[in-house]
Parts: sequence; C-alpha cells; structure tokens
Amino acid sequence: MRTVYLGTSEFAATVLRRLAASPHRPALVVTPPDRRQGRGRKVSPPPAAVAAGELGLELVQAENVNEEGSLERIRAARPEAVLVCAFGQLIREPLLSDFPMLNVHPSLLPRWRGAAPIERAIMAGDETTGVCVMRLTAGLDSGPIALCEKTSIEPEEDFASLSARLAALGGDLLVRALDLQAEGALEFAEQGEDGVTYAEKIDAAERRLDPGRPAGELAAKVRALTPHVGVYLEAADGQRLGVREAREVELDVPQGKLEARDGALVLGCGEGALQLDLVQPPGGKAMPADAYLRGHQPPRL
Repeated sequence: MRTVYLGTSEFAATVLRRLAASPHRPALVVTPPDRRQGRGRKVSPPPAAVAAGELGLELVQAENVNEEGSLERIRAARPEAVLVCAFGQLIREPLLSDFPMLNVHPSLLPRWRGAAPIERAIMAGDETTGVCVMRLTAGLDSGPIALCEKTSIEPEEDFASLSARLAALGGDLLVRALDLQAEGALEFAEQGEDGVTYAEKIDAAERRLDPGRPAGELAAKVRALTPHVGVYLEAADGQRLGVREAREVELDVPQGKLEARDGALVLGCGEGALQLDLVQPPGGKAMPADAYLRGHQPPRL
C-alpha cells in the first residue's frame, strides 16, 4: 500500500519505524512544527519528525494539516491510505473523506476514547489494555474497528514501559491491517456503546499529589504520569518536590505528613501510606529518597 503517515509522539515514532520497515513504507510523513520543550524550553522537533529524518522519509511539518498547503502535499503523494497515530490535530473534511484513513489507538475501544488512554488506564487500575486499528471518522475515536489486540498491565508498570509495549504492538497491528487492506480483506465492525469511557487530556492540576487521597491511587498516578508529565508534592512554602517513583506501604503515618523512616520518605495518605523512592528537589536532579534525606529535612506540607 502507498501510504502517508500522520504522527507526533514517541509512541507514533515507534509505530513509524515499524511501518517504514514494511512493504507499506510511507511516501510522506506529516508532523507538527518544532516546539519548545522540557525545562530548558529548547526548540525541538517532534519524535516522529526525528524518526522520519533518521529513516530518510519525506517530511512536512504542518501547523494545521487541514490547510490547503498541507492537503496539496498529501494529495501529491497519491496515498492509497492515510495513517494516523498520536497526531494531536483534529482532522476535518475534505481530508477525512479524500482517502481511506486508519487510526492506531492504544486502548481497548470503546474504553478510553480520547487524548490520554494509556495514562487513564493506569490511573484507573485497569488490569488489561490493548491497541485497536480503526477507521478514522469525525467522532472522537468512535469509528469502526478492524483489528484489536489485548495485553495485560503489570501491577507496577509505569507509562514508559506500557507505552513502549503498546507502540510495538501497534506497529505490528498496523502493518497487519495494511497487508489485509492490500488483499481487499480488511473488515470493520462498529463499536458498541456499552462501556464507553473518555480519556481526558491530563490537566495541570492533576500533577499535584493530594495526601487526602488513598495511597494506592497516588502510586498509580505516579506510574501513569512518569516520566513524560511528572507529579509533585506541594510544600507549605509553595516549593514542589517532584515524585518519580512511589509505592503503597503498610506504615502508620498521619495523613498529610511527610516523615523520614529508616532512610525512607513516607507520606501519610487518606488511606494507607505512600513511600517515595525517587524524588526531585526544586532545581535539582532526581535522586533516591535516602540520598535526598542526607541533605534535606522532609518538607512540611
């Protein structure tokens, strides 16, 4: 199949590398422009743009893929299919109807339609998730599904680990879908409306760990938002202590208090306690809790 690929994130870059190694190597890759990223606010290209450069693929960086200039570049590539994965831009008419469009989505649809399906699955304590290849439609991840594959979420798995596994699975699934489409054998089934949930974009306020919540819930949030978003505890003086690794423990600590216990840093929660294993002080680098405690007192919350 002659394809055009629309993607942005590291997840999309992994899927692109698998696609480029297949007979369906894209004639064109479309990503957003370079953005300021990270603590230093350095201008950097999207991961999918980096992958396209490494693979020697033609690249267009478009602020809006629906604008005429972008549409002309896509039409000039004469795709038999346009492929979308973690792109981050709303695709409208006429592009939506001009070509067959397949979308790679990392959840077991109709559960977790929307922007942050991997994070929401971890935060909700889901035991399984997966990847679906679906036809892109105007609705939010509501199009008919062609292929879907399930995988387990390990008890202590974080975003980095789960996202990498799902991206590898998504690349294989997309190539399989294109193989079937090339043979005229790709079939779709409409999604049911039972079990629909929405994976809303992670809000900035969600990064704060609330000691009033159960420790298990906070541990899941740390795993879900590490390392790409990051979570923190806010001290009484307004300083933020980043939390990179944490786990629920059976210790008796007053709710809302952060204590040093035998070289460990433990937070009393609404239910249970949260042990902070890897923390990041303001302006510093991430470090184990015992190293942090050698130079700091636990902050008052």
